[in-house]
Parts: sequence; C-alpha cells; structure tokens
Amino acid sequence: MSYLFEKTKGVAIKHWTKGLGMDEAAREQLHNIASMPFIHKHVACMPDVHYGKGATIGSVIATKGAIVPAAVGVDLGCGMMALKTSLKAHQLPDNLHEIRNSIEKVVPHGRTDNGGVNDKGAWRELPKGHLARWNALLPDYEALLAKHPKAKSFNNARHMGTLGGGNHFIEVCLDEHDAVWVMLHTGSRGAGNKIGSYFIEKAKLEMERYFIGEHLPDKDLSYLVEKTEVFDDYVVAVDWAQRYAMENREAIMEATLLTLRRFLPAFTIEEEAINCHHNYINKENHFGDNVWVTRKGAVRARKNDLGIIPGSMGTGSFIVRGLGNKDSFCSCSHGAGRVMSRGQAKKLISVDDHKAAMKGIEARLDEGVLDESPAAYKDIGKVMDAQSDLVEIVHRLRQVINIKG
Repeated sequence: MSYLFEKTKGVAIKHWTKGLGMDEAAREQLHNIASMPFIHKHVACMPDVHYGKGATIGSVIATKGAIVPAAVGVDLGCGMMALKTSLKAHQLPDNLHEIRNSIEKVVPHGRTDNGGVNDKGAWRELPKGHLARWNALLPDYEALLAKHPKAKSFNNARHMGTLGGGNHFIEVCLDEHDAVWVMLHTGSRGAGNKIGSYFIEKAKLEMERYFIGEHLPDKDLSYLVEKTEVFDDYVVAVDWAQRYAMENREAIMEATLLTLRRFLPAFTIEEEAINCHHNYINKENHFGDNVWVTRKGAVRARKNDLGIIPGSMGTGSFIVRGLGNKDSFCSCSHGAGRVMSRGQAKKLISVDDHKAAMKGIEARLDEGVLDESPAAYKDIGKVMDAQSDLVEIVHRLRQVINIKG
C-alpha cells in the first residue's frame, strides 16, 4: 500500500504523495470536498496534487447523486495525445528550429487581443479539415445553446485545431530506443471554457434557490443534483466539450504530422498511445456502485489502460499502462504538478535559468514562458515513484522540440 491515509470530518483522503508532500492550501480544499454528503467512499489524491481554482488539481472525486461543476473546472476535456512514428533520431536534422517554426505556423497558439477578433491563437478562417470536424459537432452545440444561450462562447469554431496557452504544448520526442514520437496537450478551448463557467454559476444559483449556499465550506463546492433538468443539461454539455477536445487534439496532430512530412523521410505511425482526457467526468462503477467520477488533473488507469504523464517542458514524459488500483478509482497523475504558482515562477526563475534547464531542446527561451520552466514543477521521477502501484512505465520520452503558446 503506497497511499497515505488522512482522516477528515467527512470521508477519508487517500493520497499518493510519499516523498513529495502536499501544500496546506491543497489539503484544505481536499478536506472541504471530503465533507460533502454525496462523496462516495473517499477522496483520492494523485502525487501531482496542488491547489487549484474550484477544486484541487490532482484529485479524483466519486459522487452519488450530485456533481460539483467547479471541481470539473472550465478546461473541459483537457488531455493528451501521443503517437509513435517509424522515424529514428538520426533521421532528424541537426537544427530543428525550422521544423518548430513551421509547426507554429499551422497551429495557432497563445492568446492576443484579449481573445478578440485579432487573437493570434484563433483562426480567421477555418481550414477545410477543421471545418468538417466543427460541422460534425455543430448540431449538438446548437441544441445546447437553444436551451442555454449564455453558454455560447465568442471563440468556438475558430478554436478548432488551436493549442491555447499556459501548460498546453506540442512536442517532438524520442523514446528509450530513439524512436520519434509526437505528443500534444490541449482541451476544448473557448467553447469548453464558457460552458464550464456558465454551469458553475448555475450551480451557485441552485444553492441560493434551495438556501444551501451559506452552509457550504466553499462557494466553489456548489453542486447540481441528479435527476434535475439542469444536471442533465450539464452532463450533455460536458460530454459535448469532451468530444470537442478530442477532435481538437486530432486536428492539431493531423496538422503537425503533415508539417513533419515536409521535412522528414516518409514515415508511418507505429503506435498510438491514446487520446485521453484528464479534466472530465464519467459514469463508472466503483466499490459496487455506479457513481460519477470527476478527474480534475488525473488520468484513468484501469488495468491495461494506456495513458500519458508529461513532466515539464524540459524533463520528458511517460507513456504508462494502468494497474487498475481500486483505491485510486483506477486513476493516476496527469503530470508532475506545480511547486510554484505562475506568479512565483516569473519572479524566481531567470531567463538564464530557463535556458540552462532547456539545453538541447528546440523551444522558446524568452521570459514569456518562465512560468512553465522545469523548475516550476515537481520532480517527475519522484512523482512516478509515488504512484508505482497505479501505473507501470511503458516508454520514457524526452523532448527535442517543444512548442508553447
């Protein structure tokens, strides 16, 4: 048993944080969620746990009869995609700058103009392939907006096939046998963000309606009750956002591979790890009951499930296979987890520090990415050690190209 057991005023917390610890702000959040009456069995906490807006990042929350929208968050369906190519390291050019530059041109990334019409992170006109993906999603989106028009985002279609900013990335990596992989991390962009934000506010209104809000330990724990219309609408809306996120990752991967084919010898796809969410809800059976599982920064790791656990932009990543640990609700971490807030990282990490940490990797080296520098994250090796009973390592990847918004 590698988890630590912590009693609370509600259900217990089981956390896989040996050798890593947990900050007190995150612990307080976990205790608050553990006190809610609809939590099933216990709260599970992954080794990359840290304080988050609404709910603790790195938490797995199983609930009966209710869902907390803020625990799911606003980056609905955020996740990872990775695939292995037939290419080997020696087939890559010595200078990778032009490849990085070219990928950046075909995948809008970052954010400008406050997300307005001139935002560099959105399309002016969708490419045909991306438009087809959007059109396939459009009827269900219009049905949702017919009932909830305020859930509409300004950037919805224009974000298909775009990366975003923050910790979202595209990478070209090498595994332990020098095989070339392509990996990326992003979610449902503006459309999902607006849906998440809208239903978080709806949950708060529900609490006011039933005079529950003042009794909550945190307003962000406002919840929706199963078998109500708003609950059902939320589940439908999140499912749509999660499908958008999957399509978005597919679109970015397609554009990235087309770009690589301009520079590299003909190659095939040898292995697709998975296209997996790590911010989402799902109906599952645990400890004999059908429950709603909210994974806020956690990856499903049932027996033999393949998953992706990135470290940081300079420390590599892991392709893993789940071990089906029941106490974790069959979950594992979604990354290394932050040890510095974005503000702290920008103050404490210099550009020179960042350049040293990124030596040998073709990537941005300016002050705009200091909040994502490797020092802002936990030691991925310790994170993997702490969850050795949750997953087994299949591949270790090290990046040679990193693209961030």
